[in-house]
Amino acid sequence: MSDRYEYVPHRLLRRRVRDIASGVEGELMAVVNENVSCAGAEYWMELAYIRAPSGREFTTSVANVQAV
Repeated sequence: MSDRYEYVPHRLLRRRVRDIASGVEGELMAVVNENVSCAGAEYWMELAYIRAPSGREFTTSVANVQAV
């Protein structure tokens, strides 16, 4: 493990999901608690990695993920 990120278990891993922010559907590949700070104080955020039908993965807040 790195101090920059850690994997988080999620009930929808490897299932079809929708990103409610963009409306894009895909497969939830991972949920990662990631340090997204540039400098100074650390800022950690849970990011969902979703693989779209095109094969390209994108991230969104885990709060934006819903089952399809």
